[in-house]
Amino acid sequence: MATVRTPDPNPGWLSEYALSETRSRVPMLYVEAVPVRVDPLGAVEHVGVLLRATETGEMSRSLVSGRVLHGESVRGALVRNLEKDLGPTAFPQIPASPVPFTVAEYLPIPGVSPLHDPRQHAVALVFVVPVAGECQPRQDALELSWLSPEEACAPGMLAEMEGGRGVLVKQALAHLGVLPA
Repeated sequence: MATVRTPDPNPGWLSEYALSETRSRVPMLYVEAVPVRVDPLGAVEHVGVLLRATETGEMSRSLVSGRVLHGESVRGALVRNLEKDLGPTAFPQIPASPVPFTVAEYLPIPGVSPLHDPRQHAVALVFVVPVAGECQPRQDALELSWLSPEEACAPGMLAEMEGGRGVLVKQALAHLGVLPA
């Protein structure tokens, strides 16, 4: 005899209270993407950096980022968050078997690691994703700037990156072999 269950009205989502409680107890899984524009041979020409307003109204730079929801594949989370931040016509080119270039760990205690998130302990799978279409930032992303590798690694730009994400930009460019000297 099969068990009949009432469908969850919010599959994959937690209430704000439950999310806050969970964040205080277990690491949360995220995906992050460094969007890039490439030339016809696949060489990186530009890096996409988002401009966001923080909850306190301060402006900061960031990458595409978001939680992996319960029951959601990593690939699904990556596609959903790319569309959420870059718009439906960004046309990200995700390989058949996406593999992160690094795993980032954000700690709630400042100074323990270069990556910091005061809300939680978070682990992020970080991908480089070529984007071929027109990007129209949505939701909390105010603007997308396409920067050369040199501009993306400028000390001022790296300092503007939220939560220490400038480290991830440099790691991505080093991974791709285009980190400026």
